[in-house]
Amino acid sequence: MRTRAAVLCAVAAVVAGPFTVPPATAATRAPVQASPVTWKKCGTTDYPTLQCGSVKVPLDHRNPRGRQITLALSRVPHTAPASQGPLLVNPGGPGGSGLTLAGFVASTLPKKVAAQYDVIGFDPRGVGKSTPAIDCSPGYFEPVRPDSVPATPALEQANLKRVQSFAAACGKKYAKLLPHLDTFDAAQDLDSIRQALGARQVSYFGYSYGTYLGAVYAKLHPDRIHRLVLDSIVDPTGVWYDDNLSQDYAFNDRQRALMAWIAKYDSTYKLGTDPEKVEAKWYAMRAALAKKPAGGKVGASELEDTFIPGGYYNGYWPYLADAFSAYVNGRKTAALVEAYQNFAAVDASGDNGYSVYAAVQCRDSSWPRDWNQWRKDNWAAYAKAPFMVWNNAWYNASCAYWPTKALRPTDITSTELPPALLFQATDDAATPYQGGVTVHRLLAGSRLVVEQGGGNHGITLSGNTCLDGHLAAYLTDGTLPHGAGSVDAVCRKTPDPKPLTTKAASTSSRGSTLHGLLGFRG
Repeated sequence: MRTRAAVLCAVAAVVAGPFTVPPATAATRAPVQASPVTWKKCGTTDYPTLQCGSVKVPLDHRNPRGRQITLALSRVPHTAPASQGPLLVNPGGPGGSGLTLAGFVASTLPKKVAAQYDVIGFDPRGVGKSTPAIDCSPGYFEPVRPDSVPATPALEQANLKRVQSFAAACGKKYAKLLPHLDTFDAAQDLDSIRQALGARQVSYFGYSYGTYLGAVYAKLHPDRIHRLVLDSIVDPTGVWYDDNLSQDYAFNDRQRALMAWIAKYDSTYKLGTDPEKVEAKWYAMRAALAKKPAGGKVGASELEDTFIPGGYYNGYWPYLADAFSAYVNGRKTAALVEAYQNFAAVDASGDNGYSVYAAVQCRDSSWPRDWNQWRKDNWAAYAKAPFMVWNNAWYNASCAYWPTKALRPTDITSTELPPALLFQATDDAATPYQGGVTVHRLLAGSRLVVEQGGGNHGITLSGNTCLDGHLAAYLTDGTLPHGAGSVDAVCRKTPDPKPLTTKAASTSSRGSTLHGLLGFRG
């Protein structure tokens, strides 16, 4: 999802009826046993015990003896005398690399908990160090792009030309790969990893899009799940067109929350004490940058790219507010350009993640193939929630022209799983709250822990001791909360940040380690 989570979004809208597993699934075929993983040291300063390896998996799980591809793996081995087996971790995306996440999770969980698991990271098919890795159109996000809001026919055509060329480039370069870049095949890869690790069962801990990947795997192989943790949960009934439209409203709310936070600290930012007037200044800044990009890099679309991460994580707010204030109050562009380079330019500098994102989401489910449907739906959303609508639409619009046929999403409903532990913030923009409620209902016996009033995306292992206590108890011995209603436990939100204590603070030191690892958009 723009979950970049985080983005989510066929002449008709996405299928609203029952979801089904494709009939000729690998689960009904005799698999080829994956070879054991050979581990080598690849520790870093931050994660010195990290090890790296790889596993070969079928490109097409329906043809397990056909072409093989390679998945890159990482591991922090258990240190306790007895192990609970592998804990696979995924940061989302789709398109996010999980290799470093293994080190983060192993070092951030309580030592007694981490010691019980082999924490396993992986780059999903097509991603990062897995081979082949895809990059459909290098430089696709290089600035300055056309204004995302198609206020004129010329702007609409300029944006349409971009997304059409991207879809065509993907089809030309990766015609044999694209039919196998989807959540269903990636979920079957997880079972190949399990085999290669020599484990009867695995535990799984996924963020954002990783919640959907984990839920699909659990549906396909419920008997192979030991523990299942899903944090910031994709609504599986909306993948992906409807989920993206839902995101647009939620991100608009988070942007307005940022404007209110800036107004609260008017003594620092001097942008006014009325949130609506602060917001008006932001849109005036956007209009000015559409005419004259800051530093020749930050136009209107790039400004949106820069502020969208603030919807994922409020730890970025002080840096965004400083850049906003410097531009409005002094027409100084340096902080704005630096914020763009640190928060948004990841798309411009490396297109592998976005290419996988598009490939998976466009293949996973049906998208409208009639551009008139996109135009109608997005203008309707823009009228109520203008902040991200068109930026998000163009991020996903290549799916209207995607060169592969779409699958039907998997119905994740399950009564066979061991109880899963779900985490959801009420004001999460990338995966809105309803996703957690829906998955709680679909996974029998699951328990839902809510961060009341929280708006960050990816809420465990970020310093909230209440949330992390539930996580640690579950991973230790399966202990679960149990509430009387639809929510099993409620935690108070992590406090909002304060303004930076020194103007010399750099955006290069921004944020938490976790939020640097999560695979936005999903």
